[in-house]
Amino acid sequence: MSMIPDNARRQLREEGWCVLPKLMNPPELRRVNDALDRVVGEMRRRGASTHSALLDPNDSNIRVYNLPDWDPVFVELLRHPACLEIVREVLGEGVIVSNFSGNIALPGSRPMRIHSDQALSVPDPWLEPWALNLIWCLDDVYDANGATRFVPRSHKYTRFSEVPKDLAEQTVAFEAPAGSLIAMDGRVWHTSGSNRTESARRAMLFGYYVRDFVRQQVNWDVCLSPETQASLDQGARELLGMGPKANVRIGSALSRLSPDAELPDILSQGARENA
Repeated sequence: MSMIPDNARRQLREEGWCVLPKLMNPPELRRVNDALDRVVGEMRRRGASTHSALLDPNDSNIRVYNLPDWDPVFVELLRHPACLEIVREVLGEGVIVSNFSGNIALPGSRPMRIHSDQALSVPDPWLEPWALNLIWCLDDVYDANGATRFVPRSHKYTRFSEVPKDLAEQTVAFEAPAGSLIAMDGRVWHTSGSNRTESARRAMLFGYYVRDFVRQQVNWDVCLSPETQASLDQGARELLGMGPKANVRIGSALSRLSPDAELPDILSQGARENA
């Protein structure tokens, strides 16, 4: 049974985003929040910075990277059935995780520069989705507490020259209850919001999935500890794009790796995948 309602599919296709509400129950949500809090505490204990000066104007935005190395719960989230269903529906079967990070907006946090994640990884023209952001909301997310702001339908821009100069003024804020998953086409232009509350935090986790011919932002073979790597099963390793083989899936049908494949079948399969 599908976990993605038809109206969500349609909205993602037409507007570039959709919300799947409350996919995590309260105990699951508490487990993930506790894990994120432990990561931040351990980073501070080690003297590691949680502020990315390249992205954020001040240190009220807490950035946490390399999440799969910190706790198994983050690998579980990457493999959540709803995540795998929607990412494979949008990007196809050949999918890998490019990055998985956390962002906690504390009161006083300010926006980063507006951008499209696919535009950061792939030169234009962007004619189809080669990336998908799946965003876990660990708190209620709304405008005042710094929700991600985005421009609906901006996934239809195909070149930098088409992007309006006043795009940042066209953004609207996501709204979703804690435990929800936001799916956002990798071509959608977006930015972090400002947390204008007195005491409310806004924590979100950003899973960035790409088609497997797009180079990842993170080299998991290098960034994951030997202990974490040893704990991963084959499915997790494949999702993270780990191992000696890299960009061979598409071309393998034309090589000795698939000696029995017929050329007409190969070409028709490729056409279906790119339709």
